Amino acid sequence: MKPSTSLIYDGTFHGLLTCVYTAFEEKLLVYNILPPGIPQTDMFAENIEVFTDEVKAKRVWLGFQKYATQRGQNSIYYAYLSELPKIELDILRYFQHTFNCKTSVDGDFANVHVLKIAQTAKKVGREKHRMEAFVRFQLTKDNIYFSNIEPDFNVLPIIEKHFTSRYSDQQWIIYDLKRKFGLYYDLEKARVIHINFSKNLSSSEEKELLFDTTEIKFQQLWKKYFEATTIKSRINTRLHHQHVPKRYWKYLSEKNPLHN
Repeated sequence: MKPSTSLIYDGTFHGLLTCVYTAFEEKLLVYNILPPGIPQTDMFAENIEVFTDEVKAKRVWLGFQKYATQRGQNSIYYAYLSELPKIELDILRYFQHTFNCKTSVDGDFANVHVLKIAQTAKKVGREKHRMEAFVRFQLTKDNIYFSNIEPDFNVLPIIEKHFTSRYSDQQWIIYDLKRKFGLYYDLEKARVIHINFSKNLSSSEEKELLFDTTEIKFQQLWKKYFEATTIKSRINTRLHHQHVPKRYWKYLSEKNPLHN
Protein backbone atom coordinates (compact mmCIF):
# COMPACT_ATOMS: atom_id res chain seq x y z
CA MET A 1 0.00 0.00 0.00
CA LYS A 2 1.31 3.43 -0.95
CA PRO A 3 1.96 5.90 1.88
CA SER A 4 -0.28 8.97 2.10
CA THR A 5 1.11 12.05 0.42
CA SER A 6 0.93 15.78 1.04
CA LEU A 7 1.43 17.95 -2.01
CA ILE A 8 3.01 21.36 -1.48
CA TYR A 9 2.24 23.99 -4.13
CA ASP A 10 2.77 27.70 -4.71
CA GLY A 11 -0.80 28.79 -3.92
CA THR A 12 -1.77 29.65 -7.52
CA PHE A 13 -4.73 28.14 -9.35
CA HIS A 14 -2.47 26.70 -12.04
CA GLY A 15 -0.31 25.28 -9.28
CA LEU A 16 -3.34 23.54 -7.82
CA LEU A 17 -4.28 22.12 -11.23
CA THR A 18 -0.72 20.84 -11.54
CA CYS A 19 -1.24 19.03 -8.23
CA VAL A 20 -4.37 17.40 -9.67
CA TYR A 21 -2.35 16.27 -12.69
CA THR A 22 0.43 14.92 -10.44
CA ALA A 23 -2.04 13.00 -8.27
CA PHE A 24 -3.52 11.27 -11.34
CA GLU A 25 -0.26 10.75 -13.21
CA GLU A 26 1.58 9.18 -10.26
CA LYS A 27 -1.52 7.50 -8.78
CA LEU A 28 -0.87 9.12 -5.43
CA LEU A 29 -2.89 8.63 -2.26
CA VAL A 30 -3.17 12.35 -1.46
CA TYR A 31 -3.80 13.21 2.16
CA ASN A 32 -3.56 16.98 1.76
CA ILE A 33 -2.62 19.80 -0.61
CA LEU A 34 -0.95 22.72 1.10
CA PRO A 35 -0.27 26.30 -0.05
CA PRO A 36 2.79 28.22 1.22
CA GLY A 37 3.03 28.85 4.94
CA ILE A 38 0.65 26.11 6.06
CA PRO A 39 2.36 23.53 8.32
CA GLN A 40 2.06 19.80 7.69
CA THR A 41 -0.09 18.08 10.36
CA ASP A 42 0.58 14.42 9.52
CA MET A 43 4.15 13.49 10.42
CA PHE A 44 3.82 10.16 8.58
CA ALA A 45 2.73 11.63 5.24
CA GLU A 46 5.30 11.99 2.48
CA ASN A 47 5.75 15.60 1.36
CA ILE A 48 6.11 16.27 -2.36
CA GLU A 49 6.75 19.77 -3.68
CA VAL A 50 4.84 20.34 -6.91
CA PHE A 51 6.13 22.99 -9.29
CA THR A 52 3.56 24.78 -11.40
CA ASP A 53 3.47 23.54 -14.98
CA GLU A 54 1.20 25.54 -17.29
CA VAL A 55 0.95 22.70 -19.84
CA LYS A 56 -0.13 20.15 -17.23
CA ALA A 57 -2.56 22.63 -15.67
CA LYS A 58 -4.14 23.32 -19.06
CA ARG A 59 -4.52 19.59 -19.77
CA VAL A 60 -6.37 19.08 -16.51
CA TRP A 61 -8.70 22.04 -17.10
CA LEU A 62 -9.47 21.11 -20.70
CA GLY A 63 -10.23 17.56 -19.61
CA PHE A 64 -12.48 18.87 -16.86
CA GLN A 65 -14.33 21.16 -19.28
CA LYS A 66 -15.40 18.15 -21.35
CA TYR A 67 -17.70 17.05 -18.53
CA ALA A 68 -18.27 20.04 -16.24
CA THR A 69 -21.00 22.64 -16.65
CA GLN A 70 -20.08 26.32 -16.60
CA ARG A 71 -21.48 26.48 -13.07
CA GLY A 72 -19.27 23.58 -12.05
CA GLN A 73 -16.21 25.29 -13.51
CA ASN A 74 -17.05 28.53 -11.71
CA SER A 75 -17.65 26.64 -8.47
CA ILE A 76 -14.17 25.12 -8.59
CA TYR A 77 -12.51 28.50 -9.13
CA TYR A 78 -14.65 30.27 -6.53
CA ALA A 79 -13.92 27.52 -4.00
CA TYR A 80 -10.19 27.92 -4.66
CA LEU A 81 -10.50 31.67 -4.00
CA SER A 82 -12.09 30.95 -0.61
CA GLU A 83 -8.66 29.99 0.81
CA LEU A 84 -10.43 27.76 3.35
CA PRO A 85 -8.32 25.07 5.05
CA LYS A 86 -8.20 21.82 3.05
CA ILE A 87 -10.41 23.21 0.27
CA GLU A 88 -7.71 22.08 -2.18
CA LEU A 89 -8.34 18.48 -1.17
CA ASP A 90 -12.08 18.92 -1.76
CA ILE A 91 -11.26 20.31 -5.20
CA LEU A 92 -9.07 17.29 -5.98
CA ARG A 93 -11.88 14.94 -4.91
CA TYR A 94 -14.31 16.88 -7.11
CA PHE A 95 -12.01 16.36 -10.10
CA GLN A 96 -11.59 12.68 -9.27
CA HIS A 97 -15.35 12.20 -8.98
CA THR A 98 -15.91 13.99 -12.30
CA PHE A 99 -13.31 11.98 -14.20
CA ASN A 100 -14.53 8.72 -12.68
CA CYS A 101 -18.15 9.45 -13.65
CA LYS A 102 -17.19 10.98 -17.02
CA THR A 103 -20.07 13.41 -16.68
CA SER A 104 -20.95 16.57 -14.78
CA VAL A 105 -21.24 15.99 -11.04
CA ASP A 106 -22.56 19.49 -10.43
CA GLY A 107 -25.59 18.97 -8.18
CA ASP A 108 -24.49 15.54 -6.89
CA PHE A 109 -24.83 16.68 -3.30
CA ALA A 110 -24.76 13.14 -1.98
CA ASN A 111 -21.02 13.47 -2.48
CA VAL A 112 -19.63 15.44 0.47
CA HIS A 113 -16.91 17.09 -1.62
CA VAL A 114 -19.31 18.26 -4.32
CA LEU A 115 -21.57 19.66 -1.59
CA LYS A 116 -18.65 21.42 0.11
CA ILE A 117 -17.53 23.01 -3.17
CA ALA A 118 -21.06 24.21 -3.95
CA GLN A 119 -21.56 25.68 -0.48
CA THR A 120 -18.17 27.39 -0.51
CA ALA A 121 -18.66 28.79 -4.01
CA LYS A 122 -21.98 30.27 -2.92
CA LYS A 123 -20.30 32.07 -0.01
CA VAL A 124 -17.58 33.45 -2.26
CA GLY A 125 -20.19 34.56 -4.80
CA ARG A 126 -22.07 36.39 -2.06
CA GLU A 127 -18.87 38.14 -0.97
CA LYS A 128 -18.16 39.10 -4.59
CA HIS A 129 -21.55 40.80 -4.98
CA ARG A 130 -21.18 42.63 -1.68
CA MET A 131 -17.75 43.93 -2.61
CA GLU A 132 -19.15 45.16 -5.92
CA ALA A 133 -21.91 46.95 -4.01
CA PHE A 134 -19.94 48.37 -1.09
CA VAL A 135 -16.60 49.43 -2.60
CA ARG A 136 -16.29 53.22 -2.29
CA PHE A 137 -13.60 55.14 -4.17
CA GLN A 138 -11.76 58.18 -2.88
CA LEU A 139 -9.98 60.62 -5.19
CA THR A 140 -6.23 60.86 -4.48
CA LYS A 141 -4.02 63.85 -5.14
CA ASP A 142 -2.67 61.96 -8.18
CA ASN A 143 -6.19 61.98 -9.67
CA ILE A 144 -6.58 58.22 -9.17
CA TYR A 145 -9.66 56.81 -7.49
CA PHE A 146 -8.61 54.53 -4.64
CA SER A 147 -10.39 51.97 -2.48
CA ASN A 148 -9.02 49.51 0.05
CA ILE A 149 -10.83 46.29 0.95
CA GLU A 150 -10.33 43.38 3.35
CA PRO A 151 -12.76 40.69 2.16
CA ASP A 152 -13.13 37.33 3.87
CA PHE A 153 -12.31 35.62 0.58
CA ASN A 154 -9.91 36.46 -2.23
CA VAL A 155 -12.54 38.01 -4.52
CA LEU A 156 -10.37 40.65 -6.17
CA PRO A 157 -9.74 38.48 -9.28
CA ILE A 158 -13.49 38.05 -9.86
CA ILE A 159 -14.62 41.64 -9.28
CA GLU A 160 -12.16 43.04 -11.83
CA LYS A 161 -14.57 42.68 -14.75
CA HIS A 162 -17.33 44.56 -12.94
CA PHE A 163 -15.16 47.59 -12.17
CA THR A 164 -13.31 47.76 -15.49
CA SER A 165 -16.70 47.80 -17.19
CA ARG A 166 -18.44 50.23 -14.85
CA TYR A 167 -15.53 52.63 -14.31
CA SER A 168 -13.76 52.39 -17.66
CA ASP A 169 -13.36 56.17 -17.97
CA GLN A 170 -11.24 56.73 -14.87
CA GLN A 171 -8.05 55.43 -13.33
CA TRP A 172 -8.62 53.44 -10.17
CA ILE A 173 -6.96 51.16 -7.63
CA ILE A 174 -8.69 48.55 -5.51
CA TYR A 175 -6.27 47.22 -2.91
CA ASP A 176 -6.72 44.16 -0.73
CA LEU A 177 -4.97 45.07 2.53
CA LYS A 178 -5.40 41.56 3.91
CA ARG A 179 -3.62 39.84 0.98
CA LYS A 180 -1.27 42.73 0.16
CA PHE A 181 -2.02 43.10 -3.53
CA GLY A 182 -4.32 45.21 -5.65
CA LEU A 183 -5.60 46.04 -9.11
CA TYR A 184 -4.63 49.23 -10.91
CA TYR A 185 -6.73 50.23 -13.94
CA ASP A 186 -4.96 52.70 -16.26
CA LEU A 187 -7.88 53.35 -18.67
CA GLU A 188 -6.81 50.43 -20.86
CA LYS A 189 -6.39 47.37 -18.66
CA ALA A 190 -6.11 46.32 -15.03
CA ARG A 191 -2.88 44.91 -13.66
CA VAL A 192 -1.76 43.51 -10.33
CA ILE A 193 0.23 45.86 -8.09
CA HIS A 194 1.86 45.76 -4.65
CA ILE A 195 2.13 48.79 -2.37
CA ASN A 196 3.82 49.29 1.00
CA PHE A 197 1.23 51.20 2.98
CA SER A 198 1.60 53.06 6.25
CA LYS A 199 0.09 51.27 9.23
CA ASN A 200 -1.98 54.42 9.85
CA LEU A 201 -3.70 54.42 6.45
CA SER A 202 -7.07 55.16 8.06
CA SER A 203 -5.86 58.06 10.20
CA SER A 204 -7.06 61.56 9.36
CA GLU A 205 -3.44 62.76 8.98
CA GLU A 206 -2.65 60.04 6.45
CA LYS A 207 -5.84 60.76 4.53
CA GLU A 208 -4.92 64.42 4.22
CA LEU A 209 -1.58 63.42 2.66
CA LEU A 210 -3.08 60.92 0.20
CA PHE A 211 -6.49 62.26 -0.79
CA ASP A 212 -7.67 65.38 -2.54
CA THR A 213 -9.07 68.00 -0.13
CA THR A 214 -12.33 68.21 -2.06
CA GLU A 215 -12.76 64.44 -1.61
CA ILE A 216 -12.48 64.71 2.17
CA LYS A 217 -14.95 67.61 2.27
CA PHE A 218 -17.36 65.75 0.00
CA GLN A 219 -17.35 62.72 2.26
CA GLN A 220 -17.97 64.87 5.33
CA LEU A 221 -20.85 66.57 3.51
CA TRP A 222 -22.33 63.24 2.44
CA LYS A 223 -22.20 61.93 6.01
CA LYS A 224 -24.02 65.02 7.29
CA TYR A 225 -26.63 64.67 4.52
CA PHE A 226 -27.17 61.01 5.38
CA GLU A 227 -27.63 61.83 9.07
CA ALA A 228 -30.01 64.71 8.29
CA THR A 229 -32.26 62.66 6.00
CA THR A 230 -32.43 59.56 8.20
CA ILE A 231 -35.76 59.16 9.97
CA LYS A 232 -34.63 57.58 13.23
CA SER A 233 -38.12 56.45 14.24
CA ARG A 234 -38.34 54.29 11.10
CA ILE A 235 -34.97 52.56 11.41
CA ASN A 236 -35.26 48.76 11.27
CA THR A 237 -31.94 47.67 12.77
CA ARG A 238 -32.39 43.95 12.10
CA LEU A 239 -33.28 44.48 8.42
CA HIS A 240 -30.48 47.02 8.03
CA HIS A 241 -27.89 44.58 9.41
CA GLN A 242 -29.27 41.85 7.15
CA HIS A 243 -28.73 43.87 3.99
CA VAL A 244 -25.63 45.77 5.11
CA PRO A 245 -23.69 43.58 7.60
CA LYS A 246 -21.69 45.55 10.13
CA ARG A 247 -18.33 44.29 8.84
CA TYR A 248 -18.94 46.26 5.61
CA TRP A 249 -19.64 49.57 7.36
CA LYS A 250 -15.96 50.58 7.22
CA TYR A 251 -16.30 50.94 3.44
CA LEU A 252 -19.22 53.39 3.66
CA SER A 253 -18.65 57.12 4.20
CA GLU A 254 -21.94 57.51 6.06
CA LYS A 255 -20.90 54.80 8.57
CA ASN A 256 -17.26 55.68 9.05
CA PRO A 257 -16.59 57.89 12.11
CA LEU A 258 -13.30 59.07 10.55
CA HIS A 259 -15.30 61.07 8.02
CA ASN A 260 -16.63 63.46 10.66
